[in-house]
Amino acid sequence: MSIRVIALFAFDGVQILDVTGPASVFGVANTVSGREVYKIVIVSPGGGLIKSSCGVSLQTLALSKVSGSKIHTLLVGGGTTTVMLRAASHPITQKWIPKCAQTAKRFGSVCSGAFILASLGMLSKTRVTTHWASCEALANFPDVSVDANSLFVVDGKLWTSAGVSTGIDMSLAMIERDIGRPMADRVAKFMILYARRPGFQSQFSDLLKMQATYGTGFGDLAVWIQDRIAQRVDVSTLAARTGLSERTFYRKFVKSTGQTPAKFVEMLRLDAARSLLSTELPLKTIAARIGMGSEHRLMAAFRRRFGVTPSTFRRMHFGSD
Repeated sequence: MSIRVIALFAFDGVQILDVTGPASVFGVANTVSGREVYKIVIVSPGGGLIKSSCGVSLQTLALSKVSGSKIHTLLVGGGTTTVMLRAASHPITQKWIPKCAQTAKRFGSVCSGAFILASLGMLSKTRVTTHWASCEALANFPDVSVDANSLFVVDGKLWTSAGVSTGIDMSLAMIERDIGRPMADRVAKFMILYARRPGFQSQFSDLLKMQATYGTGFGDLAVWIQDRIAQRVDVSTLAARTGLSERTFYRKFVKSTGQTPAKFVEMLRLDAARSLLSTELPLKTIAARIGMGSEHRLMAAFRRRFGVTPSTFRRMHFGSD
């Protein structure tokens, strides 16, 4: 099997995790495989040391010294508008990146790196994503369809990811595409990741929103529920956990969150079901693992929330039943 060359485009002011996140994922794949599956090169317009947005410097190769035709995967990092425009306006950038993308097996961006591709006219008539704070601005480019919810989007050989850490999720999906899910899972395990996040997952985690909005009270309770998602979770159990009477707990929870405890628990269970649909587990097993009891109950709740059945969702995103 030939070694796949991964080129990561960087520049002065680049967001460092946009580069080092994917680099680490592909590097760990080599470690776990026990051989060089990927060769990682960090490139920049002029080469040499470039200083990232956090002040850490990275050693890079000049684009003029790298043959674009030998690149398997090209990923462009992001940064502030000023530093990206400066990098994109460099004559060799304008020539090298589009030419490399034509011959590469896949190309794309991490976070706001999508703006560099857009400025080079490479996103016309494509579906893409970027950091949630930049989606509206990216949509101003002609013929670009921006998915503001997904963690990463694949459109043909174009791969784009949302903010910062999602480059790790996207890189794991690339490894799965290249050498199989078991290897991607091994890499994620080696990196001690909490979970592998699929591309369709929202940039706005329900748990993170809960924690940010409701602090250590109900925010921590949401984490506690998720850790016990397969168990019976009712108002009496939740009230006891918070040290409140059932009546007081119910009233405060609804006032704070705008939904009943039962609806919130169901929301967390359906999020877990959506992730488990990426596996080959039968619906009956998934229903049991998320505490919904029966396949019929899971199907009904899933359709209510997402508008499609679990089987249809699985076919849409993973190509299997």
